[in-house]
Amino acid sequence: MRRLWIGLTYAVFIILLIIPLSRIAIGAFDKGLDGFAEGLLRPEALHALMMTGLIVVFVTVLNALFGIMMALYLVRANWLSRKIKGILNSIVDLPYAVSPVIGGLMIVLLLGPDSIIGGFFEGIGFKVVYAFPGMVIATLFVTFPLMVREVMPVLQEIGNDQEQAAATLGAYGWTTFRKVTWPSIRWAVVYGLVLTVARSLGEFGAVLVVSGNIMNKTQTATTLVYQDVENFNVAAANGVALVLAAFSVGLLLLMEWAKKRKDVH
Repeated sequence: MRRLWIGLTYAVFIILLIIPLSRIAIGAFDKGLDGFAEGLLRPEALHALMMTGLIVVFVTVLNALFGIMMALYLVRANWLSRKIKGILNSIVDLPYAVSPVIGGLMIVLLLGPDSIIGGFFEGIGFKVVYAFPGMVIATLFVTFPLMVREVMPVLQEIGNDQEQAAATLGAYGWTTFRKVTWPSIRWAVVYGLVLTVARSLGEFGAVLVVSGNIMNKTQTATTLVYQDVENFNVAAANGVALVLAAFSVGLLLLMEWAKKRKDVH
């Protein structure tokens, strides 16, 4: 039975992952190396990849800052009642329970041009939805729990004895965080960052709703793949998908390395 389950596991792994990835790699070169290069060097592909990269950078920085802060509040903020912490925990887990498409729709309803807040920003010349800021917010919405849920267990495990000792010796909050807390959570943060980057690269539903998928304006790599498939430009879609898959594989290897380092520390 053990060998049977191991065999089934490998079979599922090959069918669901290896074969599709192999098909993408083969399909990317259906028109040869020149066709692959042409599909990636199209103006719309370069713009989409650049847009995806910018979103990843902004979301990763914001997720690191606010994710660590939220984890600290949920674990260390004794002045927050258990009820408030429970509400905040539920809010953090909301993206897990809500479809990214629904999340994108929520952002459109809240910050779209027909809403009060969105109308105000439109009036001062700052467009949120169907523009880059909305795409960042949508991606941040689906990735926010990743950092929080990586850092929180580490904070709970290490306790706060060392932090209290540092405060007793006169260390300020930032000094305590930098010299006491940070060394204990840094590998959890690295793990959360890798997950955030990987999730941001592959985000589709929420971004599709809030971006409008306007070519050379608000199109990301994933929405470009979707459009190429719709237009039967399969080779070009496979080329862009292969680039994203290569980044994902690299991130997976980095994630495993970070996980091992986190376990060691």
